[in-house]
Amino acid sequence: MGVAARTWAELQEGRGIPPEILATAPADPWRHDAADFRPPDVPADTPSRSAALELLGAGGTVLDVGCGGGDAAFGLVGVATGVVGVDRQEDMLEVFAEAARSRGVPFRTVLGQWPDCAPEAGEADVVVSHHVLHNVVDLPPFLLALSAAARRGVVVEMLAQHPMAWLDPLWERFHDLHRPRPATTDDAVAVLRELGISPTVTRWERRNPPRQDPAWVARRLCLGPERVAEIEAALAALDRPRTAATLSWSA
Repeated sequence: MGVAARTWAELQEGRGIPPEILATAPADPWRHDAADFRPPDVPADTPSRSAALELLGAGGTVLDVGCGGGDAAFGLVGVATGVVGVDRQEDMLEVFAEAARSRGVPFRTVLGQWPDCAPEAGEADVVVSHHVLHNVVDLPPFLLALSAAARRGVVVEMLAQHPMAWLDPLWERFHDLHRPRPATTDDAVAVLRELGISPTVTRWERRNPPRQDPAWVARRLCLGPERVAEIEAALAALDRPRTAATLSWSA
């Protein structure tokens, strides 16, 4: 493992929840609610969408890794001739399938963890993966599998730093847990370059910050509903991250 990959892994491992805190959680802090991931009818015009459309050209297939409801894939409707969604949550794939049917797009879903399920997912003209890198500890196999699956190129979208880093002051306040610095876009780019990949990097501002309602934050912090009011007051003092980055490269 190279220096950049080792640094990424150490920073990501530092974002874990200590077992003694996790044991007290009233609900799974890691699970996402599939209903929150339905793709919009009108896709946002972002650098990530533009990069994927450029790779698709007149048309082609799309593989969406860590697809959720398919926001990345269905932003390419009209050019994408078929989509494949990969996710580790079955209910996310149900949302993905529903969105594909409603748009009349040929689709397939793959339940599993990337890159373990890469052989089942197969190849596509363009591979997209939005806001997944910060869920990965061992980054090189993940990235290399993205490249191997792409006939034309890969588009990755991520926040400038770990999407939960803005909650670090609350981990300190409620659990006396001090986090290391979060992994950043620059750390991910360093890993790519270590693998011999030189991505095009576009940094931009998201219109909407990540989700922030107090009940959701309470679950992320392994706290019960009785702490929601206290969390709501604490959130007012925090800045929500908006800076994102698009990393794209040719196959």
